[in-house]
Amino acid sequence: MNTMKLTVAPLLNEDCKTVIDLILPIQQIEFNVPITIEGQPDLLDIESSYHQGGGNFWGVKINGELAGTIALLNIGHQAGALRKMFVKKEFRGKEYGIASLLLETLVSFCAEKQITDIYLGTVDMLKAAHRFYEKNSFNEIDAAELPGYFPRMMADNKFYHLHLSA
Repeated sequence: MNTMKLTVAPLLNEDCKTVIDLILPIQQIEFNVPITIEGQPDLLDIESSYHQGGGNFWGVKINGELAGTIALLNIGHQAGALRKMFVKKEFRGKEYGIASLLLETLVSFCAEKQITDIYLGTVDMLKAAHRFYEKNSFNEIDAAELPGYFPRMMADNKFYHLHLSA
């Protein structure tokens, strides 16, 4: 009998430390992405970076422990940038369905806010992430196809787009 309690809720500035403690080790240790907290000032002020601009930042907690995150940066033009999608190693996979739950939360939010296009950048070494996005109807696009208003991150070298039907 599975008695895990999964909750999805917006994360705020009071959650910054917990979010950083989840994300940085995944980036630096697990995937050797050469990125520091200084290169991600958005994680030090989630509310100004995401909420104030009309986006959001969500976390999934399992029995109160942060297990995954996803964020949406509202970039105007009825578009959003998917950011900070991370799931703790021990909670990945279909058994938990955390990545799908996070993405569904983000897509529902977009539908409510009339955001019709979601873009994201990632790095070529994150093969499982590519499979996940492709399985969820994201199409890989060339960097040249990104709209000029998409805020590119230095490390990103692979890009995806999802158009939401009204």
